[in-house]
Amino acid sequence: MIALRSRLEIKKLKAANQMVAEVLQLVKKNISPGVSTAALDKIAEAEIIKQGARPAFKGYAGFPATLCTSINHEIVHGIPSKKRKLREGDIISIDVGVCRDGYYGDAAITVPVGVVSQAADRLMQVTETCLSKAIECAYPGERLYTLSYSVQKYAEDNGYSVVRDFVGHGIGTELHEPPQIPNYGKPGTGLILKPGMVLAIEPMINLGEHTVQVLADGWTAITKDHKLSAHFEHTIAITETGPEILSRL
Repeated sequence: MIALRSRLEIKKLKAANQMVAEVLQLVKKNISPGVSTAALDKIAEAEIIKQGARPAFKGYAGFPATLCTSINHEIVHGIPSKKRKLREGDIISIDVGVCRDGYYGDAAITVPVGVVSQAADRLMQVTETCLSKAIECAYPGERLYTLSYSVQKYAEDNGYSVVRDFVGHGIGTELHEPPQIPNYGKPGTGLILKPGMVLAIEPMINLGEHTVQVLADGWTAITKDHKLSAHFEHTIAITETGPEILSRL
């Protein structure tokens, strides 16, 4: 069953997602060559706790950290490590969730480390635009897979592939709620969007093929061809007048 949130609940969800946005900006400021992903994780966790919330990912199905830190050909769910230090030219996807007053926030960005290649820069731009294209469709009465198709079409029109193994999701009093939101699909199909729905939309776009491999740690998902991947995510609320981006500062 898909929850339709009240205005008060959406206000609480916005507060959680604003915290997520602030944490992402703080982490982004600390990204530079030589920094370990564990150091970034420590910064994020300290800020979340300082603001009176708790990290949503840490302990979720056994995940050991506050952030997912996925570098270059890692798509999602990379585990922070003291041994993993950023290098000039890397791109890193940072995904973070919080729980505040019983409501969840979730968002992700992909960030360049120093100066990156034109190919990496373009991949990030196209992936972020894929997210915007989906959000632009998120009006009451629209069908869910129209959003999915908008991501797929823009990515594929630009020569990229869409990850099919991982999806966006509903979010509210749980981190993952119905519905699942794939980044590919047939326009005009799927459930009808209604005011009060809160969705985490998260395109994961690859430079090469869409096929995925999960590493031995049981979490880190990589592109099978080891080509670059980018990931952007916003949590939005469907309102009477259209989408409200809760995780944008």
